[in-house]
Amino acid sequence: MKAAVLTAVGAPLEIQEVPISKPGPHEVLIRTAACGVCHSDLHFREGHYPTRLPTILGHESAGIVEAVGSEVRTVRPGDHVVTCLSAFCGHCEHCLTGHMSLCVEPELQRPADQPARLGDADRPMNQFLNLSAFAEQMLVHEHACVAIDRDMPFDRAAIIGCAVLTGYGVVSHTAKVRPGETVAVIGCGGVGLAAINGAAIAGAGRIIAVDRVAGKESLARAFGATDFIEASDGDSVATVVELTRGGVHHAIEAIGLATTAQDAFAMLRRGGTATIVGMIPVGQKLSIDGWQFLAEKKLQGSLMGSNHFPVDVPRLVSFYQSGKLRLDEMISRRVGLGDIDEAFEEMKTGQIARSVILFD
Repeated sequence: MKAAVLTAVGAPLEIQEVPISKPGPHEVLIRTAACGVCHSDLHFREGHYPTRLPTILGHESAGIVEAVGSEVRTVRPGDHVVTCLSAFCGHCEHCLTGHMSLCVEPELQRPADQPARLGDADRPMNQFLNLSAFAEQMLVHEHACVAIDRDMPFDRAAIIGCAVLTGYGVVSHTAKVRPGETVAVIGCGGVGLAAINGAAIAGAGRIIAVDRVAGKESLARAFGATDFIEASDGDSVATVVELTRGGVHHAIEAIGLATTAQDAFAMLRRGGTATIVGMIPVGQKLSIDGWQFLAEKKLQGSLMGSNHFPVDVPRLVSFYQSGKLRLDEMISRRVGLGDIDEAFEEMKTGQIARSVILFD
């Protein structure tokens, strides 16, 4: 199969032919139909987060099941599926207490004495975040994918697998936004826009979008924002506090910077909660005045929106089909696998929401 391989930190991805194994007992072979280009991939490509090399990046995808292992019970050949990096075992403490996205059980990977899922004996390929989706095929654990309605377009289904699942989940599962509450979302990329949409679905009373790119205002409002603040124009924290007469109930940071995480905490009202879903680079530290905790303000993290993806993904597909979830506007460009590096460069400009790779 053709795949975009990362061989060195910061290097362009190389389109290579990569061998792929046959499914083991609990594995699923998927023909990739579409894959979103996510900022998380860029973090690993540029070394802000470590990963073993060589590897095939990509983790926001949809496709068709080609074959399944002997013990697979969740999907069948021919099923249309969305993948999720939050693979889960189903029986560890995290899974049994409803925190499936935190599962890290080693049984989700192949044992060391078995052939690698990707590559061959001469050059085994490291699988990225349980998926490695910048490739024509994926070989994954059965609990890394979920079947969806076959009428759902693959390009829109793909972005549900990370950006939308994370943005919706951080609102509904991690922050638990209630009807009427005020929400500020810092960053109007894919995750931020999905969080805005999720807050609107949750019934938030006021949704304030914050971004440095003024041109994203119309997009943010289309997803449900009631207000837009251009962060490069003045003090966004002071503006949020003034607009809400004291601060918001929830601030969601969807960029991944220590400074914006601090801003999220600073724009809270008494008793408010700041949730950090952006990937702050390793080594960056937050500085918060300790006395602010006396106002019962809370600071928390969110991994993939604390998702329950086998339930959440079909539900989000239904939301899209009923007009509640906006996905069409989130896709800025559709490209081929060979355009992957160009898509990364466009992402850095902050001008686009999502590029999606389409496979033949």
